[in-house]
Formats: sequence, C-alpha cells, structure tokens
Amino acid sequence: MPKSGSFSRFLSAVFLACLAGLAGTWGCQESHEPVSPVFERLDDSIPVRVYFTQPGLPATDSRHPARALAHYISQARQTLDLCAHELDSAIITQAILEAHQRGVCVRVVTETAYSDEDSIRRLKEAGIPVVHDQRDGALMHNKFIVLDNQAVWTGSMNFTDNCTGRNDNHALYIADARLAENYATKFRWMFEQRRFGSPPGKLDRIPYPQITWDDGTLLENYFAPHDRVADKILLRVRQATRSIRFLAFSFTHRGIADAMLERARQGVEVSGVFERRQAHAAHSMYQLFASFGPPVQVYLDGNKYNMHHKLMILDGRVTIGGSFNWSMSADKDNDENVIILHSEALAKQFEREFCRVFEQARSQTSLKDP
Repeated sequence: MPKSGSFSRFLSAVFLACLAGLAGTWGCQESHEPVSPVFERLDDSIPVRVYFTQPGLPATDSRHPARALAHYISQARQTLDLCAHELDSAIITQAILEAHQRGVCVRVVTETAYSDEDSIRRLKEAGIPVVHDQRDGALMHNKFIVLDNQAVWTGSMNFTDNCTGRNDNHALYIADARLAENYATKFRWMFEQRRFGSPPGKLDRIPYPQITWDDGTLLENYFAPHDRVADKILLRVRQATRSIRFLAFSFTHRGIADAMLERARQGVEVSGVFERRQAHAAHSMYQLFASFGPPVQVYLDGNKYNMHHKLMILDGRVTIGGSFNWSMSADKDNDENVIILHSEALAKQFEREFCRVFEQARSQTSLKDP
C-alpha cells in the first residue's frame, strides 16, 4: 500500500488527467456541478473569453449569453459590424439599436432567407444599413460581430432566442486587433463589395490566418469557401494521437469522417455526439460511426431542442469551433468561419462542455435501454 502522500498525489494525477481529456471518455463519467456559461479569460496573455449556452437559463439571468453579448455591444464606441445568419433575440436587437442611437456606426450583413424578420426590419427602420447575400442554395451562415475593430465575437450561436436560450452552443469573445482585421476584411467583402463566397479578386486575402499570443498560444482563423476549411480540419485530425472528441449539429462530410475513423484504426479514441434530428438526415455520418465499434463511441444528443455545436477537441490540446458544419455545402458554398485554438488551458473549458453534452446524451440513451 503506498504512503498516504503518494496515494494523494496519485489521485490528483488521475483527476487532472480526466480534466485534460487524457484518460478517454471515462473521464466524463464523473458527475459535474452545473457550470456558468461564462468563463473569464485565463490571464492577460490569452485575450479570450469562452461562453457556453445553458439551455433553460432564463433570459433575465445575468449569465445568459445574450446578455453577455449585449454587454459587449454596449461598450462599442465607434463601429459595430454585425454578420448574422439569423437575428431575432430582443435582447441583442435592443443592444444594437442603442449602439446606433448613441452614434456608433452600425452595419449589418444577413442571410436572405431571414432578411425580412422583425428584428432586421426594426434595424432598417432605425436607419441601420442591412445587406443580404441574395443567393439561392448557398448560405451566409456566419455569426460574428466586430467591435471597434479591436475585438470579435464569434462561434456556433445564432443571435436568436432558440440559440441563446434553448440550444447547445459555444461563443468566443477575442480581444485581438489582428483577428478583428480578419473579420473586418471578410465583412467588407460582403457589405461593401457585395461579394459572397470567394474574395473580390485573386490577390485579396485574409491578413492574419495564424496569430500567436504572448504565451505561445496559436490561433488559426479561416473562412469558407475560399480558405479550404475542411482541409485545415483534416490536417489537424490526422495529427491526433490520443483522442478526438466532437459535438456535431450536421456531419455529412465523408472526408472528415474517414480521417477520424482512420485515426480510430490506429488506436485513437473517438467519441462524440450527433444532433438527433440531423443524424437521420441524408448523408449523415452517424450510422457509419455508430456501427464502427471501439474505440469509437457516439450518441444522439439529449437536448429536446438542438445540439447546435460544431466543435472538435483533439488530444486535449487543440479546439476547433465556429459556424462551420462538417458538410460539403459549408466547405464549398456557404460563407462560414472557423477558429482553431492550440491551448490546453482553453481546451479544458471546451472539454467540460463536451462532457456535459456527452453525459446528457449517454444518460438519455440509458433511460431508453430495456
């Protein structure tokens, strides 16, 4: 029997391994206290705040992500460029209107299918210019805001009551002027030049596809369809050596699926949650994963609304998030954005969200077992 000090150190090591995702999916089996959807940035060298929706949280709660976003909008003093696939949140709409009223230059890009919603109409009536993509088939699927050309809000969360209050989503607030210039560049192509999909010209580029912070954290930032986003994801998946964890709203991209399963054949643990309704759609990869067997473990989500994440965590170190569903239409047609973060500290926050969604999905499955 080891001495008590050694045994305590052993238990601590096991606990830390679970948090870091190094012990596989069994690390998610422990129950967790409910966590706030808001996680403050770790230190001044990592200019990131990570947010997760908490389905069922009342909109009156100060932790509600719509209120967090409204707070950032309230701090804008000069410019506010909003790229919204869909907007119907009264809280966010009111914050945008108030920014306009205090003299902030507000501009909006939206998806044609949602360009007549009440919230968009209110913005137009207030004198805020709105541009929509006017395309059939392809989507303007981004959900980002550039604030004063100094910070960006982005993620999987549409600016709607469903996405902020009922669906499972993630969002990132990143205070980096270089990243803001990336998103401002993409916004200008759409708003000023009415250029959706590819860049305006052959020489037009996103200025900072890779950014390194003072602590060594690498951030990669790409935009579909012109940055070959699926190829960037495939590169990172093929580098995984221990674990691939994912939460997928829509997963129909066979290339990404094959890359994950090839890593599984090499002993990499692959675990994930598919959104229940989308899992039964045409070309879904759910059955391919569900029939694979160990070391692949997947479930259908347990949220009665939507599990709307497009999220992957590799080896407890690399996190891939944003608006980009793993589909050919997202890769080849839609306007999308992706953030890839190389940081164990940030990955731990996303691991906690993965464990919450994964355990909810597993428990719902267990309840239905005979």
